[in-house]
Amino acid sequence: MPLLNKLGTAAPRPTAPDLRRLRVALTVFFALDGFVFAGWVVRIPAIKERTGASASQLGLALLAVSAGAVITMTLTGQLCRRYGSLPVTVACGVLLPLSVALPSLADSVLVLSLVLLVFGAAYGGISVAMNSAAVDLVSALRRPVMPSFHAAFSLGGMLGAGLGGLVAGHLSPTPHLLGITVLGLTVTAVTAPALLRRGAADLLRAHAPARPQSPSHPAGRRMDRRTRGLVLVFGLIALCTAYGEGAIADWGPLHLEQDLHAHPGVAAAAYSCFAFAMTIGRLSGTTLLERLGRTRTVVGGGATACAGMLLGALAPSTGLALAGFAVTGLGLANIFPVAVERAGALAGPSGVAAASTLGYGGMLLGPPLIGFMADWYSLPTAQTSVAVLAGAAACIGFATRRTERAESKDRMETRDRAEHTAHVERKESTETV
Repeated sequence: MPLLNKLGTAAPRPTAPDLRRLRVALTVFFALDGFVFAGWVVRIPAIKERTGASASQLGLALLAVSAGAVITMTLTGQLCRRYGSLPVTVACGVLLPLSVALPSLADSVLVLSLVLLVFGAAYGGISVAMNSAAVDLVSALRRPVMPSFHAAFSLGGMLGAGLGGLVAGHLSPTPHLLGITVLGLTVTAVTAPALLRRGAADLLRAHAPARPQSPSHPAGRRMDRRTRGLVLVFGLIALCTAYGEGAIADWGPLHLEQDLHAHPGVAAAAYSCFAFAMTIGRLSGTTLLERLGRTRTVVGGGATACAGMLLGALAPSTGLALAGFAVTGLGLANIFPVAVERAGALAGPSGVAAASTLGYGGMLLGPPLIGFMADWYSLPTAQTSVAVLAGAAACIGFATRRTERAESKDRMETRDRAEHTAHVERKESTETV
């Protein structure tokens, strides 16, 4: 009888230790990415002063980050499909810390633009690779834990910005960013073995539920027109929200220091407050998604971010501006992870690459656009564009609410088919015994 029970019961999914190790290691890479990026952005005012760049010239230099990132994102998507997202994540985890020290060595706007092209390439590469790996892991775990990875990115950004604020008045950008390079390489060396261990990629594939196939969209072929359109919509939502993250990261400290006359250490807290609030929002993201669903989370978050950014950009005092940045971070927290996860659920690595490219393209294109608008109008007025795009993301999320229902129906049908298949297999095993 015990033998019959063992044969007649479906084998449990062996998730625990291996998947947990992968999740922890991948979380560390997300945190490293945020830490390195924040270390760079809090030193932008000092590097701007060193190179003598105007707002427009700095905007053009930051455009080089965007160019390098967008080009690399497209290539990284192809590399992930060919070699796997885990080894590509590790490779980019080496390149990113190496490249972050380069901007501090620039002595002109031209040189700054060239080194930021390299930094943007590394940043874009690790962004796509990490998100592709995260979507696979979310699928294997079968829980909406994508916000937790992005919470690690925000936490790393908060720590990086906090550290930058502490050392801004004591260290020049060069030793600060070189220290980040050493720390980043050390973290990568310690964490990489968990991602590169034999069978890690096979583990994700084995535990991920099979995607439903149809004659019009079989596995391994290009996305059909409807799927491509939906992926682009989710990428647009990601773009609208990541635009705000990039704008606050690059221009928030400068706004406080230049327009509100805050101390450089206090000005550096702009991104730190934003990142802290975003971290809190993302840590609670899984609970929100399970209780409210994706549509309500996106719509509510976009509306909150819109109100917060209007306060952050137009507030007459430093304290109110910091509060506005915090509310903005809380609102934007889960929109980007939801958009990328939905694109990945629809189209696999291709969907992740497309949505991530648009999303991080928004993060990297936002700062130069803010720079141009700051020269044409003023920096506070330019930053209100973040509120406009956050509201647009909420509207798009509401307009695509039917897709969530359709995806939920597909998941239920897939689950029912899987349960029916498992029941038939158990019955056949029992009869055979």
